[in-house]
Amino acid sequence: MTVLYNPHAPADAHLIAKYDGRAPRYTSYPTAVQFTPKVTDATYRAWLADLPVTTPVSVYLHIPFCARLCWYCGCNTRAVSRHEPVRDYVALLMTELSLLEQALPGKMTVGDIHLGGGTPNMLNAEELATIFGGLRHVFRVTPDAEIAAELDPAVLSRDWIKAAAYHGLSRASLGVQNLAPEVQSAVNRQERFEDIAECVNDLRQAGVGSINLDLMYGLPLQTTRNTLATLDAVLTLKPERLALFGYAHVPWMKAHQQLIDEAALPGPAERLEQSQAAAERLKAEGYIQIGLDHFALPEDSLAKAAVSGNLHRNFQGYTTDLAGTLLGLGASAIGTTPGGFVQNITQELGWRHAVADGKLPIARGVAVTDDDRFRADIIERLMCDFAVDLAAACERHGRTLADVDDAIARLHGFQQDGLATWDGQRLTVTPRGRMLVRSICALFDAYLAPDAQRHAKAI
Repeated sequence: MTVLYNPHAPADAHLIAKYDGRAPRYTSYPTAVQFTPKVTDATYRAWLADLPVTTPVSVYLHIPFCARLCWYCGCNTRAVSRHEPVRDYVALLMTELSLLEQALPGKMTVGDIHLGGGTPNMLNAEELATIFGGLRHVFRVTPDAEIAAELDPAVLSRDWIKAAAYHGLSRASLGVQNLAPEVQSAVNRQERFEDIAECVNDLRQAGVGSINLDLMYGLPLQTTRNTLATLDAVLTLKPERLALFGYAHVPWMKAHQQLIDEAALPGPAERLEQSQAAAERLKAEGYIQIGLDHFALPEDSLAKAAVSGNLHRNFQGYTTDLAGTLLGLGASAIGTTPGGFVQNITQELGWRHAVADGKLPIARGVAVTDDDRFRADIIERLMCDFAVDLAAACERHGRTLADVDDAIARLHGFQQDGLATWDGQRLTVTPRGRMLVRSICALFDAYLAPDAQRHAKAI
């Protein structure tokens, strides 16, 4: 039975009005806003050459194709009706992998491979074989490697699942978002629960041990009632993980979002109610809340990492991946090395030309400084644990609390409103303040411009 959540409306409305500015999602620090063209192919090659060959790395491959274009989407993708662009893209992806191999110091070990998009299940079985054959040629893929893919249930077939499972697929993430027909129509994503359930069953039958379902709040015509109804349905599938993302309406960055009726979007208080109601429902069902927007069953590795303090955050969100180097392949893919962050050319055509010309297709990036690493450590712990021992962070990085005096001073308002506590050593985000953790992280962001329009709302 669906029970509606009753939030503390008066207090939360005051906090929303006071603090709900724009803030980064902090999947990296510095964030992508700080990336510049000063980081080039040559910069990246130098950073790669400096890697110890014994350093474990992770690999991300971006597949920028979909069978349909969902109007809420903030990803770098496009809808295609013919397969030729996908086939040609895979051929160039293998060329980029070869260029990367030449720049690496040797055959390195990979424990995590992530296929994102877009829709990786737009690839056919032959293309999957090409990609995984290439990866295993260039890297030493561990026998227990976590191989994950983001999947669209509308075009997910049993044959694709069998092919991916053969290559080691161990975790799958299915987009659900919301099951209410009126919401689905408002975002151009029609989906039947029965089809999602069939996909989950087929993945489990193929031996894929971890299933994640992506849900959203804040979509047009979305309500707390249909959010909880969606949860009631998907919880019958017993996914190991769920992600609950807030819709980021940024039509100045993603033109297709202009197709969404802004008048139908829930306001900040409604968004908060949907988020909190869903979180309470999931916790009541035994899921552990992971950071800002993930949930996992207690026996899942993500929940165990959160409990042990070993949770991390990268461009794929919350993760158990401990590798300090992520190698990105494909248009718009982002990678990180100890030297800094890099991003490939976002526009697919430009990426194709660069790869065909024999260049690592780097468009921009940022070299990280010691101060960046110090602040990144603080922000990651806040995002993952809702707490950070600032004194210990200072000690790890050879700094003092004086280096973050400005941030500590600006904590005062959050403390007064019961959103955070500070005892002179440890900063803790209270349960009430967790909805605004991104705003608290922003206090430690040396680059953030006030109310920067490139970022989504904090709630």
